[in-house]
Formats: sequence, structure tokens, C-alpha cells
Amino acid sequence: MDTRSDEDRLDLDVLDAVGGLFARLLVEGEKLAAEFGVPTFVLKALHMIDAPLAMKELGSRMRCDPSFITSIADKLERHGLAARESDPGDRRVKRLVLTPAGVDLKRKMELEMAARMPWRAALSPDERAGLLGLLHKITPPLSATGQPCLAEEVNDILASAAAPPLATTPQAQRSTATAREQSAS
Repeated sequence: MDTRSDEDRLDLDVLDAVGGLFARLLVEGEKLAAEFGVPTFVLKALHMIDAPLAMKELGSRMRCDPSFITSIADKLERHGLAARESDPGDRRVKRLVLTPAGVDLKRKMELEMAARMPWRAALSPDERAGLLGLLHKITPPLSATGQPCLAEEVNDILASAAAPPLATTPQAQRSTATAREQSAS
């Protein structure tokens, strides 16, 4: 017998629906990236670059580590979508500038992504505005959050998985200390 309250069941239904929407958005983004022949993070970077942009600022907008932004910049350049240039105000600062191909891909990608969004087909413009208001009531937009880049989280997980396990029992600690002493001599 289900002892959950109606409110709890409703919240679980909302969670299920939001999870389904999130999964659909991920699939659509991955499909779109594959159709355009670039990784999904390149599409996200293109979306964020609206004028010459310091790589540090792109990292801030994408909530990514500078080393990951360098990788993104490399991919953008390799695909002919952006070029690095020195900032005229501070030549130490490198900016990313979209090439004509980058501007074109950004425009096509944004139009195509907007056309694929499930709310576009299912909701009127007024309903979409209402949905946006409700979403903003629940959470700020991604561009306004301080969430770290997912790539950083993946790197942390991989690094911790690759690290040798810590000796947690007294016997294991003694074995580790003995092994260190033997390797030092």
C-alpha cells in the first residue's frame, strides 16, 4: 500500500517529467552536435560567444577550468570556427573571435535547436512565457549560476579513481609505511 501523500506523489511525478525533459534535451543536443560534426561543448561555447571574448570570460560563462577552455579553443580553431587574438587593451589576454564559419554555424545551430525544443511544438508563445516564469521562480538560468563545468567533475572523478587507495586500517597503514621505507632504501 502506497503511504505517500498526494503532494509527495505530485512531486515525484514532477521529478519524473523534468527528468524526461532533461534526457530529451541531452539527446537533442548530442544529435545536433553530431549533425554539425562537432562535440557538444563546442556548440555550447559557440552559443556563449557573442563578440570577441576573453578566454577567461568564456571559462567563467561556461563555468570551466582554464585548461578545459584551452581545449575548447583548440577545437574551435581546428574546425575553423574561431581564432585567437590578443586583446588590444592587454596583449597578455587572449580572446576568441568567431570566424565567418563560426558565426554561420552559431546562427544555424541556435535556430535548429530552438526548432527542436519540445515546448516550441507543444506550447503557445504565451504558455512558453509562463513556463519560463515558473522556471525562473524555481532556479536561475544556467548562465547565472555558479555551477562548475561538468568536465571538471569528470576529471575529479577520474583522478580519484586513478589514485591509489588510502590505507585506512592500522595493518594497511603499516604495510604502506614498510613499502615506502623499502623503496626509499
